[in-house]
Amino acid sequence: MTAKLVVALSLVATLGWTSSALAAGSKEAGQAKAATCSACHGMDGNSLNPEWPSLAGQGEAYIVRQLKAFHAGQRQNVLMSPMAAILSDADMADLAAFFSSQTVRGGEADPSKFKAGQRVYRSGKVNEQVMACAGCHGPDGRGNAPAGFPAVHGQHSTYVAAQLRAYKAGARATDPNQMMRTVAASLSEDEIDAVASFVQGLR
Repeated sequence: MTAKLVVALSLVATLGWTSSALAAGSKEAGQAKAATCSACHGMDGNSLNPEWPSLAGQGEAYIVRQLKAFHAGQRQNVLMSPMAAILSDADMADLAAFFSSQTVRGGEADPSKFKAGQRVYRSGKVNEQVMACAGCHGPDGRGNAPAGFPAVHGQHSTYVAAQLRAYKAGARATDPNQMMRTVAASLSEDEIDAVASFVQGLR
């Protein structure tokens, strides 16, 4: 792990990626507002389409941060950008409160990719000083809410792989200090597919 990355991680862990002024949302209000979201993300936040993320069990602050990024145009998606553009801060907080309270169902890892994916997730790439995914996202993939690191356990492998490739290409740049872009840039195509499959099977 490089000294630069250690400093970045320490800063993020200390300050978090979140704002201390984050207003608490209403789960009940969020459930009503989530009706529109359900077409892609499922009624309970478990998406049926592997190209769209499941939001069930995701950290509130992370959901709000991503909605704000879409709202501000910092993150682009042909479907999400116009949806987020009409949301108020209260809407975002309510939706985050609802989806975070749901339980992710998850899937299974591809047995042929399990060992390679597990190695990258749990150990990183020591020779290239690339930290393990578990360092931020936790050994079971449940994330680190105080630091603002998202939960990844049970997430669709198709979606995870697409996001890793977006980070690798620089098309997604919502990661503080380029943390995800740095990690993704070191991964081969096979490693991306393997770790994405492993994440899908995490519980």
